[in-house]
Amino acid sequence: MTPASTRRILLASLIGTSVEFYDFYIYATAAALVFGPLFFPASDPNVQTIAAYASFGLAFFARPLGAALFGHFGDRLGRKSTLVASLMLMGGSTVAIAFLPTYAQVGWVAPLLLCVLRFGQGLGLGGEWGGASLLAVENAPKGQENRWGMFPPLGAPVGFIAANGFFLLLGATLTPGQFTAWGWRLPFLASAVLVLLGLWVRLKLSETPAFREAAAHHAIPPVPIAELFRHHLRPTLAGTGAVIACFALFYLTTAFALSYGTTTLGHGRQAFLGVEIAAILFLALGVIVSCTLADRVGARPMLRWGFVGCALSGLLMAPMLGAASLWIVFAWLALSLFAMGFAYGPLGGWLPSLFDAGVRYTGVSIAFNLGGILGGALAPIAAQKLAQTGGLPLVGLYLVGAALLSFGGLALLKPAR
Repeated sequence: MTPASTRRILLASLIGTSVEFYDFYIYATAAALVFGPLFFPASDPNVQTIAAYASFGLAFFARPLGAALFGHFGDRLGRKSTLVASLMLMGGSTVAIAFLPTYAQVGWVAPLLLCVLRFGQGLGLGGEWGGASLLAVENAPKGQENRWGMFPPLGAPVGFIAANGFFLLLGATLTPGQFTAWGWRLPFLASAVLVLLGLWVRLKLSETPAFREAAAHHAIPPVPIAELFRHHLRPTLAGTGAVIACFALFYLTTAFALSYGTTTLGHGRQAFLGVEIAAILFLALGVIVSCTLADRVGARPMLRWGFVGCALSGLLMAPMLGAASLWIVFAWLALSLFAMGFAYGPLGGWLPSLFDAGVRYTGVSIAFNLGGILGGALAPIAAQKLAQTGGLPLVGLYLVGAALLSFGGLALLKPAR
């Protein structure tokens, strides 16, 4: 493999998940800041926020459907064409949100269209992360699977910084009225640039060696998802459980923390966005450190450390996120996101190792996205309700519970796995 082809493969695996997290996080940020009053009018602002978060969670329920759909074609027809299709659906749905009318303009049609496009986002996203991981890992040299596999997880901080940086720029240049009226649409419109870049890179790729070998040896089942649940149920459940902690950590330290910090605690939106951008660098650091070590000692020990960090983050949430000082808030965010790097980064190399090549796209996608429902879809909604009834200590216990579920996922596998 030439250095140019190596760079192209790693860039293609990175760019797709960068778009994924950019798209997902601009929606999460918009849901926290403006979607409630624009699309879900109600007398109680908390009801508006919960409705906006419910639309945010809708994509998580679409993701397993996308995982089954794109997983089927990714295992049957190949990784390359499936990744192109998933990126087009994901990006097209995101760009279309930029042109939506609001509730004040068209009534109930506005939240309906928003939810339809959010569902389209989730459908496309269901096939993105798993395919990007296979693109990296199935091309990796022997013994470097985790280091190559870290590029899709690195898309999370890249996409997050791009999304939050955009909102930070808008906050610095637009008045609150301008942002609410039309400024929030610009990040969704800008997604088109990232999607076109991703398509340009991916269309130049060739198929992965593992898929070519499986096709040559007729090792591709006619219905991959049926084969997956018939012969790979335990690894699927294990992978699903192991994913929960990283999703819970990500969305509670980003979407929920932003909403809680700028409303309940009264921190300025610009200041809080800046703190989150700085803290997300610790996620990238955690991914790099854990994946480098995983090639030496294995992915599972790194995941365990990530789950321990998730539980610790939950125990520290109330005294640190609830502090008046933004420095203490930053310390909690940095610690939590660094721990997420250990719970998330090794998944890029570990999840593909659980499945045979003929069902690998389906297996990785199903496990990752089912874990996303359990860890991510309900997290902002549950946290909002828990914070209202019992404050941050109850939200922290939610993170402790997510860590325990992920430990349970690892426990399902034999020690050799």
